[in-house]
Amino acid sequence: MREIPMPEPVSAALTEALNQLRTAVKDLHFGLDVPGAEEARKAQAAVLAQLDDYVIPRVHLSTAPAMIVVAGSTGAGKSTIVNSLAGRRVTATGVRRPTTGTPVLAVHPGDLEWYARGDLLGGLERLDEPPAEAAPGGVVLVPSPSMPAGVALLDTPDIDSVVEEHHEIAHRMLDAADLWVFVTTASRYADAPSWGLLRRAKERRARLVIVLSRVPPRSRDVIMKHFGRMLKEYGLGDVERFVINETTVQEGRLPEIEIAELRMWLTGLSVDDERREEAVRATLNGVLNSFRTRLPALARHLETQVALRADLRSDVDAAYMGALTEIDEATRDGSLLRGEVLARWQDFAGSGDLMRTLHLRRGAKGHHQGPERVRGLKAAIRAGLESLVTSAVERAAEEVVTRWRQRAGAGDRLAATPGLGRPPEDIARRTARTVAAWQEHVTELIRTEGVTKRSVAKLVSFDVESLSLIFMIGLLGYGATDPQAATGAGALPQRLLRGLLGAESLRSISAKARSDLRARIGLLFDEETLRYVDALDSAGIPDEAAATRLYQATYNLEVAR
Repeated sequence: MREIPMPEPVSAALTEALNQLRTAVKDLHFGLDVPGAEEARKAQAAVLAQLDDYVIPRVHLSTAPAMIVVAGSTGAGKSTIVNSLAGRRVTATGVRRPTTGTPVLAVHPGDLEWYARGDLLGGLERLDEPPAEAAPGGVVLVPSPSMPAGVALLDTPDIDSVVEEHHEIAHRMLDAADLWVFVTTASRYADAPSWGLLRRAKERRARLVIVLSRVPPRSRDVIMKHFGRMLKEYGLGDVERFVINETTVQEGRLPEIEIAELRMWLTGLSVDDERREEAVRATLNGVLNSFRTRLPALARHLETQVALRADLRSDVDAAYMGALTEIDEATRDGSLLRGEVLARWQDFAGSGDLMRTLHLRRGAKGHHQGPERVRGLKAAIRAGLESLVTSAVERAAEEVVTRWRQRAGAGDRLAATPGLGRPPEDIARRTARTVAAWQEHVTELIRTEGVTKRSVAKLVSFDVESLSLIFMIGLLGYGATDPQAATGAGALPQRLLRGLLGAESLRSISAKARSDLRARIGLLFDEETLRYVDALDSAGIPDEAAATRLYQATYNLEVAR
């Protein structure tokens, strides 16, 4: 065995590119249950396992023991072939299925330490003997003097095992092997599982050898011609093939004559460093080449997740933006000035308190009369706004859930998150605080920016609190829905405001007050939408830059190669 380090600049560049790629793949999240998501998660796990088990450790070893995986369908005779080549019973055989649950690695005693060190299949625990039950995270390491040095045989679970977990183990072993020995039988070589494995080998461009076992001598020529024609049509006509006749198996092993050619091929790899290295490099390059299609496929799945997240997020924005538009309209068209608010306003304006507040000369007594009516009107306006906002929040929450339920699958499941279909319990308190803060802001605007006409200012002393309430009544659209209110006594708020503040000042204060109200309600709505953002985040949906990072990492690997 020889280990030849790569030149330092080459090693550093390739190592950095592979580490970037691993990080980019590991950071992918497919939290939403959309078509293809489960396949994407499995593909992601397969790429990560292959990087850790095979690619990253293998790129730094110019020549090293080659790991040969023996794979095939149920009952194909994989374990029997491994036992025969190893010269001893190293893995279980028999009629009970599945026979192999934990991978078994048969090695020459001189290579035992190298494989025990764990460069290849570094994420698997090394075991001295098969466990009572299958160990998904382990591999049994068995030394055998009959094994040629420089090669190792890896017996895997069946690719079509009735145990789902065995499929994943088998595929992981295939992705970590330098060469593949595919074993099938004369009666099952045309079955779908067999060609599924051959397709995987072709996609990975792995160095492949085929063993056709249990071939009746009388039918050998016919079967080999038919199987060869199938392989040629599939683009695998040049793959090296070995035939094992139908024979008696004793103590889990085949007669030596039946495996003589296969043993000679294995020994040839052992003694010919150049041939072995060429086979290893061909498989490694095939794996790296496969990333050109496998990684972009992952990125496309990721983009689907990101697009769905954007759609779900837009549902939230649309619902709350619609609620904000409703509030804008309701605070302009006078629809809010009904019931309690209207009654309080009429009581305040018709009682004479309004005139006494605004038309008293400076120093006159009684200009603070009617405080109860002022407080009552202020409270009524605040309650009306609070009711308007909380109702809008409730409708928006219901609309988000309705929209999400219309998106079958991921959206429907997210909509079932407890509490998303209604506002939180503290919404009334937060709304009250928002409206009260806005009323105080309006009063401050009147106090600081309500520059009156000098001729009027000399004669008129007005109460800022009362004037701010009159301003709110006018701002909320008093008279907008009642033509009679726009003339005569009904036009009193606007006439007074223009007379006291001036038309230009009135427009400026109105714009600022309305903008401030919208901003405060918008901030309240932003706090509400965070609940839905948290729900999306908890689903493990990736950020928009994840696909870009994966594309970039794939490109960097190609540059490093």
